[in-house]
Amino acid sequence: MVQKFTALILLFTALFASFPAVAHAEEKLPSVSAKSAILINADTGAVLYAKNEKERLPMASTTKIMTALIALETAALDDRCVTITDEMVRVEGSSMGLQAGDQLSLTSLAAGMLVVSGNDAANSVAIAISGSKEDFAEKMNRRAKDIGMNDTHFVTPSGLDDEAHYSTAYDMALLATIALANPDFAEIVKEKKYTIPYISPEQSRRFSNHNRLLSMYEGCIGVKTGFTKKSGRCLVSAAERDGIRLVAVTLNAPDDWNDHQTMFNYGFSILESVALDDSGCTFSIPAVGAVEQTLTVKGAQGNTLSLTREDAAALTRTVELPRFFYAPVKDGARVGQITYRLKGEVVATTDLIAASSLTPVLHEKSLWEKIVDYFKSLL
Repeated sequence: MVQKFTALILLFTALFASFPAVAHAEEKLPSVSAKSAILINADTGAVLYAKNEKERLPMASTTKIMTALIALETAALDDRCVTITDEMVRVEGSSMGLQAGDQLSLTSLAAGMLVVSGNDAANSVAIAISGSKEDFAEKMNRRAKDIGMNDTHFVTPSGLDDEAHYSTAYDMALLATIALANPDFAEIVKEKKYTIPYISPEQSRRFSNHNRLLSMYEGCIGVKTGFTKKSGRCLVSAAERDGIRLVAVTLNAPDDWNDHQTMFNYGFSILESVALDDSGCTFSIPAVGAVEQTLTVKGAQGNTLSLTREDAAALTRTVELPRFFYAPVKDGARVGQITYRLKGEVVATTDLIAASSLTPVLHEKSLWEKIVDYFKSLL
């Protein structure tokens, strides 16, 4: 599962680095209570609004985004049964009510930490996967490095306060974007209520999501709340409307619910959805060594891309096809692509498909080859 997201991680890391905060004269920039905040376009990684976005601060239980992501990536390969121990539940703060002897899958524990912010669930995952919270923190930090979270350091799986446990709004936005690309993660964090199955005792418990923004803001699809006295109120959230997806982060925000709604309203007001539909494109490419003289190539319908009006106008489109094709080529084969770039970075591609086949020309044998074949037939 980690390998599955490698290309996506590299893309978003590069895009985050290349896009400065965008200011739009026609739209009033948000005013937020947070000490640190960021709003990004999840399609391109473009920073739409930022305030002290690279200041290192404690991030409380939003830490569990990383813990749950690792749990779900591990579960995709082996959704093992975890038997809860006293050590796992010996933790202060929020809890999903685990007791020693309970048995749950890694996926159920991930849900417990994302929906009700269970510190017991986070501890259980850490010990089950790595043997100790300390070794799991090393895994978290390696994953953070892979993602490109250069100003983040994890000490605990739950987000309890520690001087060496910190992140930035910028890094947490990057993490949330990667986590939402995991379908299991995205399915859990979007639900207002979530039923978590236990293996033993055999039961299901239904929990209400701590993220009130799911009910307060139309289009909210997650992600995670957090609070300690030291960190203040922390919130990572995402919202989607008309194909446009935004990710917002606030750290130490007394009025976080309103901060996120304000940022989302701003983001949706300056973005538009651009349909990447190349299904109407047709190309005729010369053929070599084929009965047919040309190969017909057609474009495909791609996804939508959310961009500011300025970026939509600056989007470039490049057709990537060879000058000619050798036979054979099968009808329906992918033979090229159309690449969309913004400020030099690839932001999307659509496939170019063979709409016909190329049949190789049959080789006419020479007189000598015919004589050899004749004598072979006599043997």
